[in-house]
Amino acid sequence: MRQAAFDSRGSHIRWTEAPGAESARVYLHGLGSMSAVYHAHITARPELTGRRSLFVDLPGHGTSDRPRDFGYTLDDHAHAVAVALDSAGVTSAEVIAHSMGGAVAIVLAHRRPDLVSRLVLTEANLDAFPPSTAASSGIAAFEEEAFVDEGYARVLDAVGPLWAATMRLTDPRALHRSAVGLCRGSSPVMRTLLEGLSVDRTFLQGENSGELAGRESLEAAGVRVVTVPGAGHNVMFDQPGAFAAAIAGTL
Repeated sequence: MRQAAFDSRGSHIRWTEAPGAESARVYLHGLGSMSAVYHAHITARPELTGRRSLFVDLPGHGTSDRPRDFGYTLDDHAHAVAVALDSAGVTSAEVIAHSMGGAVAIVLAHRRPDLVSRLVLTEANLDAFPPSTAASSGIAAFEEEAFVDEGYARVLDAVGPLWAATMRLTDPRALHRSAVGLCRGSSPVMRTLLEGLSVDRTFLQGENSGELAGRESLEAAGVRVVTVPGAGHNVMFDQPGAFAAAIAGTL
């Protein structure tokens, strides 16, 4: 495991690596998740072996530190990831990112284009103020202290055992602030940033999640949008072969 200090208090963002050839692939997880849990099984597939792979845990999540005075906005998370990649000597990486991690990856690619050569986004959050049915909206609807005191336990019960398995390793305050930051979005908003990027961009949408809003606009901007049959939000678990093919560029 490696680490790098991302704030003035010496808080550390941490990641694990699989060695291999450059350019590296960097994997970012979603809200209340961990990178290796969601992605390590994919990198073991034959079409993806042999490349350096970094599994980064965002601040407040998994193995990374959870400073109380950190903002946990999309910009804050992107800054911490940039610190990790700078420390690891990574440039021009392929960034594979899920859900909230996709929003972070878009902001990272906008802020630090030297770090990102390609984006593979799985059901990334593209818009601010998601519907009330979104998990991030439910978490953000709490006041922070109310969420820490009681809401966190209620959410863990509501999301089911699989998501709760990683969410319980997320600091409650970090989880709430990350959800609030995700709902507020970036400025300009993530969709606008994604459409304006010049790097290769693939967006995976699970068939079971329904049609992607604004698909035509994304495709007109050069984003390759792929609907994955038989998959929901977690394409890497529902259809790992298709997910790996998208990363390998053969889907």
